[in-house]
Amino acid sequence: MDIALGLLVIVAVVCAGSALGRKLNIPVPLLLVLAGVAGSFLPLIPPVELNPELVLVGLLPPLLYAAAFRTSLFDFKTNQRSIGLLSVGYVIFGTLGVGMVVWWLFPEIPLAAAFALGAVVAPPDAVAATAIARKVGMPRRIVNILEGESLVNDATALVCLRAAVAAIAGSVSALDVAGGFVVAAGGGLAVGLAVAYILTEIRKRISNVAINTSTSLMAPFVAYLPAEAIHASGVLAVVVTGLVMGTKAPSMPNGAARQSARSNWDTIQFLLENAVFLLIGLQVRTIIESVQDDSLGAGRVWLGCAVILLTVLVLRPVWVFPATYVPRLIPSVQRADPAPPWQFPAIVSWAGMRGVVTLAAVLTLPDDLEHRNVLVLAAMVVVGGTLVLQGFTLPALVRALGMPGPDRREDALNQASLMQLATAAGMERLEQLRRESDPPEVMDMLRRRTQERGLAAWERLGRPTAEATTPSQRYAQLRMAMLEAEREKVLELRRGGDFAHEVLSEALERLDVEESMLDASLNELDSAAEGGGGEGLSQPGGVCDHLTAAMPAPVPDSPACAGCEREGTSPVHLRMCLACGTIGCCDSSAGRHASRHFKETGHPVMRSAEPGEDWRWCYVDELLG
Repeated sequence: MDIALGLLVIVAVVCAGSALGRKLNIPVPLLLVLAGVAGSFLPLIPPVELNPELVLVGLLPPLLYAAAFRTSLFDFKTNQRSIGLLSVGYVIFGTLGVGMVVWWLFPEIPLAAAFALGAVVAPPDAVAATAIARKVGMPRRIVNILEGESLVNDATALVCLRAAVAAIAGSVSALDVAGGFVVAAGGGLAVGLAVAYILTEIRKRISNVAINTSTSLMAPFVAYLPAEAIHASGVLAVVVTGLVMGTKAPSMPNGAARQSARSNWDTIQFLLENAVFLLIGLQVRTIIESVQDDSLGAGRVWLGCAVILLTVLVLRPVWVFPATYVPRLIPSVQRADPAPPWQFPAIVSWAGMRGVVTLAAVLTLPDDLEHRNVLVLAAMVVVGGTLVLQGFTLPALVRALGMPGPDRREDALNQASLMQLATAAGMERLEQLRRESDPPEVMDMLRRRTQERGLAAWERLGRPTAEATTPSQRYAQLRMAMLEAEREKVLELRRGGDFAHEVLSEALERLDVEESMLDASLNELDSAAEGGGGEGLSQPGGVCDHLTAAMPAPVPDSPACAGCEREGTSPVHLRMCLACGTIGCCDSSAGRHASRHFKETGHPVMRSAEPGEDWRWCYVDELLG
């Protein structure tokens, strides 16, 4: 009964804290940590001791799998050098750096145990950094790098921790440590690829939605347990499985199974991500009380913990800045990936919040280790300090450095262009498959519905968010009201008992399916309103004198943004001024050179310089042509 009540309270607090955080515009992880700290000192809440096995085996695999499943494998490959330097290089550097500082502060603690604490506090949390990164609207590439780092760094840290614990128990050579890394990385990669292949092949052959979804929910544990059994990295196996299956998922059959798995994983990820931060806060009282009688003395212990926290904060930029710019001294690297502005590594350096894995890992240290409670307290101080100091100040830092996040208008333009290309492919396939005997009304209906879906993407660009909704959104609103009336009628008939339960259930299910399809349009409208918009996008089919005068011109064979080349930044998409032919980067790029060109020259119209795109944009009237 106590366990059931505890789980119920955790879920209730997580839901309430998440709703409150969104309403107050406070990062939910930080709010839940503070709630947990306050709760740990309430007399009616018993002391909470985190079971490391529960976190490392029960919570970490599904959390990493859910994050990896949603991570783009292509973005991961694009940023693999940066991700590797952070998730492997920085973790090893942090392990050694923090370990030496701990040994200097507390010579009574064995060097191997000091390195164990270094490994524990080295990896930033897999959830906190990216959750806050998306909340504050960081540039997309920084978010991709932080996501990639958080997926792999736990594997490196746990291997370092394993080596340090082995050294505590006896002697361990550098060759043993290197061999452990090779086995962990190679075994984890092999197991992850094998599990991804097997589960993908199985899911291709299962049409039942419930079984297919259950297979998806098994995936992180099917990858983790065999890898750990052969002393490989279970964490890396889970990440590889999630990356591969996430990439393969859209091309697999059975859309209902994909939608079901997505919905279930959304719920699981929401509960686990937020519950771990609440658990962090609930540990505080227990950990503080455990060091009261330590022979090192309370004052010395707390001062040492503060120095360790400062070391963790300092070591990250010490590694990140050289790791960002030194590789680009190689000409081939510089040509392929020009150096970003200094603001990029500055933000990455400060986005290093630690989380529940740090606390769980430190609790795996041997119980008979001398001054073990001091190491546990130091880990908790690092977790709490980074979450509060970095978590609360990161949004202000991003704003102060003036780093633009993803541009909503740019994303809307790209989505509209993408849907236009997809619609054209569908129409082409329709013409290939049509027969002379096909009823004309069927062909007309297919063409109309396909075109309407494509036009809906352009409608999103059609007006400021403060104005009336687009036709597609208005259709969704009206149709939702109709569905509500239809559902009420079916429920009324159900009370009459004139229809079989199976018939009623199927009718209600069909209404639910249509409602879920309409939810996307309404959620889109709500998110635009929450964003505070009011920025005019473009009126579909809108006409202005600038667009009429500026007819499309051909794009050079190899367009390049001179501003990006001059400043050493990378463009996301390219645009061409139709007045003078200048090539500039889009507003999602660091330089925003196309918009800067308009402000400097007043040339009103540009066109996309990307392959397959021919749309034009008027800066003056904010219209699309």
